[in-house]
Amino acid sequence: MSILRLEQVVKTYQNHVAVDQVSFSIPEGTIFGLLGPNGAGKTSLIRIITTIIRADSGAVYFNGEKLNSKHPSQIGYMPEERGLYRKMKVGEHLVYLARLKGLSKKAALAALDYWMDHFGIKDWWNKKVEELSKGMQQKIQFIATVIHEPPLLILDEPFSGLDPINTNLIKDEIDALRSRGTSIIFSTHRMEQVEKICENIVLINQGRNILQGTMEEVKNRFKENLYEIQYSGILPEGLSEKVHIVREEAQSFTVQLDQESDSSSLLRHLLGNHIQIVSFNEILPSLNEIFIRQVGNDFKEEIS
Repeated sequence: MSILRLEQVVKTYQNHVAVDQVSFSIPEGTIFGLLGPNGAGKTSLIRIITTIIRADSGAVYFNGEKLNSKHPSQIGYMPEERGLYRKMKVGEHLVYLARLKGLSKKAALAALDYWMDHFGIKDWWNKKVEELSKGMQQKIQFIATVIHEPPLLILDEPFSGLDPINTNLIKDEIDALRSRGTSIIFSTHRMEQVEKICENIVLINQGRNILQGTMEEVKNRFKENLYEIQYSGILPEGLSEKVHIVREEAQSFTVQLDQESDSSSLLRHLLGNHIQIVSFNEILPSLNEIFIRQVGNDFKEEIS
């Protein structure tokens, strides 16, 4: 079942079409990558999903129900920009935000006690937000996003400003939330993070979704039948006349098969030539390569 479904959603600002007939669905309990360069329409889509703005046409369904005013309380949204009041103390601020999400003061304090202890930040309670580093503020914003245990999270660049240790800490929490059934929309420019975290993706460019599917489907769609073979010993003479070697290095070479050939026949051929194979791996394109190919120079500049 899909926790969120968009059907032919359109949003226009004056003469600019920001979202153009976008459709996709997000399965329950998955981490879903919402990707694209600046100006692609991602922010407008997020604002539509969180009911900050309305679509001009099309429909959005949350848990099978048409999106309405009661649904924002079931969504946790962590924007890329800091949405915190800098002069407020951390503890008071988090209680205030939790109350806005519908928690009683008692429930808010209990939830905060768990999260601040879990992150080892209980001594931050009386610090003002402006006293915290960018990474420390990101932790506070993450707590504010998940404190009411929403079934859907929207995380926009959640690792921004975090060092590697705290990046892994937040990543582990994201994995734990997903394992407990939370659905997560993950938006970032870091394609290596998407490959490690997301199960499904949609790529938005110039307001349209131009690529979507599971990570496996997307990678297989763009594969080029490349195989890397590592070996020991010496290659027999004349091998390059029988197989299409596109790259050769010390104790390894890369072969490209034509559409009619398969990896099994290649492996049999290599073994038949008495090549001592150490490893035999298909080379799939990285998500970074796929997206640059699909979006072009705009996306390349975005991630450089």
